[in-house]
Amino acid sequence: MQEHHNQAVELALIVRDRTDDPDTRLLAYDIATSQSQQSGQMFGWLAEWGLPQAPAEPSMTWMLRPPLGGDGGHSGAGHSDSSNGGSVDGGMPDMAMPDMATPGMVTPGMAMPGMATREQILQLEGLSGQHAEVQFLELMIAHHRGGVEMAAAILTRSDVNVVRDLASGILSVQESEIALMERMLNERR
Repeated sequence: MQEHHNQAVELALIVRDRTDDPDTRLLAYDIATSQSQQSGQMFGWLAEWGLPQAPAEPSMTWMLRPPLGGDGGHSGAGHSDSSNGGSVDGGMPDMAMPDMATPGMVTPGMAMPGMATREQILQLEGLSGQHAEVQFLELMIAHHRGGVEMAAAILTRSDVNVVRDLASGILSVQESEIALMERMLNERR
């Protein structure tokens, strides 16, 4: 999710510098600052939990794992103390990894949902004014939908409070921003 957030920051900074529209610039600033902060928070968790910043397995593999089951998805690695978001045995938090609602839509190694391609980013960099705004809004709506999809997936598959709190916040804010961006896009078409 850090990679996903970092791309949102990149897109926001690109459009901020390519438009004079105050509403678009404010939205871009909000996205850049909030997602940069959340990415840093995720970086800190991985460091605290002794986990690498880059996954050891292909991207999106986590979405193919089963949701929490009757035993909470735990296999004897310590039990979760959800009051502090950590593991009782002092290790990394117990956390089952999420599963896609529609298996088969994800394959290991694929890009995260909603990620813009390098070509789309280069296209945005070549635009200005309203053309840049439209391209940014289209890309960011898709990007946020992907973020919402992943946040919803983790909510039913994690019992770590800090992770659940962040995922809930992402769902709430990004769904609201999607509605705002759809209105902004309609005004520009």
